[in-house]
Amino acid sequence: TAVIVGAALINALLVQNKEIAKIKLVVNGAGAAAIACTRLMIALGVKKENVVMCDSHGVINIHRHGLNDAKKEFATSRTDLETLAQALTNADVFVGLSVANVVTPDMLRSMAQRPIVFALANPDPEIDRDLALATRDDLVYATGRSDYPNQINNVLGFPYIFRGALDCRATIINEEMKLAAAKAIAELARRDVPIEIMALYGFKHMTFGPEYILPKPFDRRLLASVAPAVAKAAMDSGVSRQPIPNLEGYGEKLKKFITATDKDM
Repeated sequence: TAVIVGAALINALLVQNKEIAKIKLVVNGAGAAAIACTRLMIALGVKKENVVMCDSHGVINIHRHGLNDAKKEFATSRTDLETLAQALTNADVFVGLSVANVVTPDMLRSMAQRPIVFALANPDPEIDRDLALATRDDLVYATGRSDYPNQINNVLGFPYIFRGALDCRATIINEEMKLAAAKAIAELARRDVPIEIMALYGFKHMTFGPEYILPKPFDRRLLASVAPAVAKAAMDSGVSRQPIPNLEGYGEKLKKFITATDKDM
């Protein structure tokens, strides 16, 4: 989830013309997914001091008692903030990994210009897409749902990260490999979309922008994009036990593998 959220953030910031080091990020939820996503977004360039994390009790700040180690890691020094509504005022990015309908139109209106909202609670997001877009026309919005544009779906990375890791016999999947996967997924969304992918999803036109910041799950190019990027990161970071000498050739081999599988089907 963190890898796909990272990829979505890279591209949403490009669409909204915002610098990652300057954004104010609000994360609602403090479970395993929220912690992992926040760590990866910081690794991508978000400043830790610009992060406010909330849980069911409100803003996690340094004066809260009974925090576990993970929550302490992201406790803000902003003791003037207590509620999600207060945290969202002038925020650039909201990432929800929590529960349905916790973000109101008024909260959305209080965010900065050209906001980014990843409402990932399933099946009902933190704020409904139609309501969000009716409230802010300068919004980039994503959910975890397959029936909306910009689905943040683990399948965009899950098989391909492991393919790259296993093919170079990586001992672990480290931060460098996850960052490489996020950047490869983001870069693929900025390429021209093949006609067959648009036809598969019933579109005559699909291009990088507010409604398309991530590749579609059935984009067959993901394998040859993500796996080599992950393998290269593993080799560069010294965790590969069987380096791949020709990464370009490796990518071509993966493309042929897809073609051969298509013929069999």
